[in-house]
Amino acid sequence: MFLALKEIKHEKMRYGLIVFMIFLIAYMILATWGLAYGLARENTVALEGWQTKSVVLNKNANLFMNSSILTKDDLKKIDLTDKEAVVGELQVVAKKKGKTGINAQYMGVKKGEFIYKDQDVIAGRRAKSKYEVTADSSFKDKGYKVTLNGSDHKYTIVGFVKDAKINIEPIMCGFLPAWKELKNVAPGIEASGIISQRKLSVKGKNFKAYGIKEFTQKLPGHSEQNMTFELMIAFMFIISLAIVAVFLYILTIQKLPNYAVLRAQGVPAKTLIWATVSQSLLLVTSALVLALLAIWGTAAAIPASVPMAFTPGIFVATIGGMLVMGLLGGLNPVRTILKIDPVQAIGG
Repeated sequence: MFLALKEIKHEKMRYGLIVFMIFLIAYMILATWGLAYGLARENTVALEGWQTKSVVLNKNANLFMNSSILTKDDLKKIDLTDKEAVVGELQVVAKKKGKTGINAQYMGVKKGEFIYKDQDVIAGRRAKSKYEVTADSSFKDKGYKVTLNGSDHKYTIVGFVKDAKINIEPIMCGFLPAWKELKNVAPGIEASGIISQRKLSVKGKNFKAYGIKEFTQKLPGHSEQNMTFELMIAFMFIISLAIVAVFLYILTIQKLPNYAVLRAQGVPAKTLIWATVSQSLLLVTSALVLALLAIWGTAAAIPASVPMAFTPGIFVATIGGMLVMGLLGGLNPVRTILKIDPVQAIGG
């Protein structure tokens, strides 16, 4: 460690550039991971808020709630408790004169069920009448009237709800009668599906219960998006390993005469190896500290419309992964150090 610190202190510019390169990679990994988690969270944040464990849908809907319909007879065959909520979902475009249309998901619910009662209303109040809705907080203007999908009726936003999003689109929460009207369903159609806080295993001729994991994996683009970001993050870790390994190998080659002198003076090879490894870990640690500070500043300054979010696990995984990459990179020149011939130091 002493040799590592002395060398870094002596070659500030050289090692500063290495730290800067590792910092950029660590920052990019954190930013990419934060965006990946933020986007994934916006796909499922409403489902998580409802503590969803299973979803009942029409068998032919391909796990897509917008395409699912449940009849009155279907609902009679399911033992509904206070852990279930019957919902009607419909993709809508919220329009207001002079403003760009907003793609949203209209969610029709029942007043007595938990989705309605547990809304985290941060401004205004819950909807009370057929043409009132609460909307995700991304709808900025409180209380304005909007038209949904060209309806003849104006829907009034009476409250804003925190984290009311599904499949990256904001939810407008109203009532089932309005959903039936907007969707123009046939008589006897009661809902799109059932959101349950229990692990259901019900199955009928027309419907089936699906676990939350299976349901979310089928959300449009959810799996593909997560896989893309995971591959990007994996490549960034590999790039960080390559950068650390290459720089340390080059530095070791440049320092071979110095190492040869130290070996001739009786300095053990393990001391030189530890100096190289500890130097690598110091460089990576310094870069990680800078990257964490930078990403916290970015997260604080970034607009709310950009879905960047973090968990402790993201920070732990990034720090652990980068340190492992640094350790592996530091071990790269070990073979070269072990092959140093001390005789070279005295011109033999």
